[in-house]
Amino acid sequence: MAQRESWATRAGFILAAVGSAVGLGNIWRFPYQVGEYGGAAFLVVYLLLVALIGFPVMLVEFTIGRRTERNPVGALKQIGEGAWTKVGWVFVLAGFVILSYYSVVAGWILRYTAIGLQGNYAAGGAGAQFMSVAGGMDSVVTHAIFMAAIVTVVAFGIQQGIEFSVKLMVPAIIALLIGLAVYAGTLSGAGEAYAYYLSPDLGTIAANWTEILPAAAAQAFFTLSLGMGVMITYASYLGEDRNLAKDGTIIVALDTAIAFTAGLVAFPVLYTAELTDVAAGPSFIFVSLAQAFSNIPFGGIIGAIFFAIVTIAALSSAISIMEVVVSYLIDEHGVDRLPATIALGVVIFVVGLPVAYEPEGLNWLVVYDGFANSILLILGGLLLAIYIGWVATDLGIEELGKGIHNLGSWGMVWIWTLRVPVIIVLLIVLTQNTIGYYESLVGIFG
Repeated sequence: MAQRESWATRAGFILAAVGSAVGLGNIWRFPYQVGEYGGAAFLVVYLLLVALIGFPVMLVEFTIGRRTERNPVGALKQIGEGAWTKVGWVFVLAGFVILSYYSVVAGWILRYTAIGLQGNYAAGGAGAQFMSVAGGMDSVVTHAIFMAAIVTVVAFGIQQGIEFSVKLMVPAIIALLIGLAVYAGTLSGAGEAYAYYLSPDLGTIAANWTEILPAAAAQAFFTLSLGMGVMITYASYLGEDRNLAKDGTIIVALDTAIAFTAGLVAFPVLYTAELTDVAAGPSFIFVSLAQAFSNIPFGGIIGAIFFAIVTIAALSSAISIMEVVVSYLIDEHGVDRLPATIALGVVIFVVGLPVAYEPEGLNWLVVYDGFANSILLILGGLLLAIYIGWVATDLGIEELGKGIHNLGSWGMVWIWTLRVPVIIVLLIVLTQNTIGYYESLVGIFG
């Protein structure tokens, strides 16, 4: 196995983990999920799932990564037996698929940053403008540019590449996002937007929980970078003196705060622009928000700043996902970092071409994203919860206890949280998501 690096600073690790989570999950996906599933009703369910499901699963990934000092495939091969040795492939596959379309979407966001600087967001015809950006050779070119940026950062390694980059990117994301939230609070539609975003209707949750629960669970996993092997891989570079529970708490808190702040930006802009017909799904920020920016004071500049934030965030999380697949080649096959990163960058770029080139449609994005986000991430989290909760309980408690002076009964509280609520919720979500994904495939390919 190649010589492993370690994190130079605790802050570097936390910022890298937060950066991996911030990306498109928090600023692209989170606002449109809130808008699509009942505003504050979705927010409440999402926050509960982050605390009760996301955090315990994050600790599972941390303990497995630090225990084995390996990538997800190598980690499960080392500590597992029988079929459990193959589970790590779920995470590598998830990261691979996500990055292939993630880079494409990030390329679109890069284009929208430039469009804002030129003051060209479409007041009318925003959907047509997005379709012109989202397909064809221009989309392929921005996909290539973004993949090249990812490869460049990851090729420099943990300390000189990833840690150095996120120490610059994550504070910039936070500062700029807070600034935009303050500006959004001065807009005329802010009061109505806050009422929608911050006043949950429990009746809406009760009436629509079968839709809200799976969407919120998938969102929690995506924004925390769970189920794709990032936290296993990052924790493999940690020393035994680190308090995993403390680090996990900080990461979850910062990540959730950033997602919440993104909503404080998006909804006042929409309500001020008086947009009642909001685009659903991936088109949310490219159609609805872009159109809204064209209808508010200084909208071009504000929109450019917003899309610049999303671009930086996308890069910070993309390099984390790339590290998962690169670390597999380094650990399991002894490939040097530079050729491993370049080779995987080329392959992932090619896999993403159907999403990048598809004209006048987002079908391939739906296919890729539904498979990775709705199924693989949840499946990965479920399998690890079963493994640590029921198979390797002692290993989990022992590893979590390192760096914690007195774990006490909290170890078993964590285990029973995995055994019952986590597994039950993830089983329900995986079943519903699988049915929904099948129906979406039928709708596309008929």
